[in-house]
Amino acid sequence: QVQLVESGGGLVQAGGSLRLSCAAAGTIFSINVMGWYRQIPGQQRELIAAITNTGHTNYANSVKGRFTISRDNGRKNTVYLQMNSLKPEDTAVYYCNLEYPSPNVNYWGQGTQVTVSS
Repeated sequence: QVQLVESGGGLVQAGGSLRLSCAAAGTIFSINVMGWYRQIPGQQRELIAAITNTGHTNYANSVKGRFTISRDNGRKNTVYLQMNSLKPEDTAVYYCNLEYPSPNVNYWGQGTQVTVSS
């Protein structure tokens, strides 16, 4: 089993920054993708950033140039999301995800609230 523990959410003014962290506990296989999703009430959960175990990254257009995903494979497979130039529309619950591609298995964190005030 895998557990994902998130931290770092909170309230920030527009233009500010926050850093989210997610530590994976349990038996972690080396080939995986870790990512951050967000969900606004009434909307689908969307992928905003992902990083493979080899460091390849992918971003949603809405956060390119503002958010940076990184990971520390040595420190319990921890993934970070540095969020700069935050906008009110970034307000959402942010979820950490760990995915094994084959067979496809997904694990989710409990979610952390990010609120950006205007």
